[in-house]
Amino acid sequence: MPEIKERPILFSAPMVRAILEGRKTVTRRAVKGSGLVWLDNFLAEYVADPENNLCPYGNPGDRLWVRETFIDLRGTGVEHRPDPDGPLQRYAYAADCRPGSHSDEARKDFGLKYKPSIHMPRAACRILLEITDVRVERLQDITEEQSKAEGVRLYTDHAELGDWWHVEGIETYSADPRKSFELLWSSVGGAWQANPWVWVVEFKRVTP
Repeated sequence: MPEIKERPILFSAPMVRAILEGRKTVTRRAVKGSGLVWLDNFLAEYVADPENNLCPYGNPGDRLWVRETFIDLRGTGVEHRPDPDGPLQRYAYAADCRPGSHSDEARKDFGLKYKPSIHMPRAACRILLEITDVRVERLQDITEEQSKAEGVRLYTDHAELGDWWHVEGIETYSADPRKSFELLWSSVGGAWQANPWVWVVEFKRVTP
């Protein structure tokens, strides 16, 4: 049986929450480097369904372990057991501790600081994803259904967020799912108007 390949992938706290809530089952990432060269050749030669391993996130069946903003609690004296009979919780995650919340204020009281997701070790990972499909398409080809699968919040959802709507980035919300995704893409520095080629990576959660 072939060994399952694993690769790390970064997600922001709002997107981590969307994954945990089951709202996000796909991610789009700009095609770069050799992937763009391959696309140029593919389009020039009109090759149908070329096989390649250029997607840096893997292929169907491969797995992605999520890197997210976190705190290493080991040695801090604030490790705890969510389940009395379970193991100590050695890590805390920004996605679970919204800015201004009681837990966030407690974190500050203990002098605990978040570490960027890029520095998260595999041992701290709590979310494992299995790739179910990979394809390439233009960014603006995204459908309304796919926009929702990206985990976007609609402007009409802000009531569900209660007091958190103002820290969730309401400026990235719209009543239209595609517009919400456009605003989300632009909010992280993406160039929507450039309509770049993107890797579309669909996934499902599996047990870490």
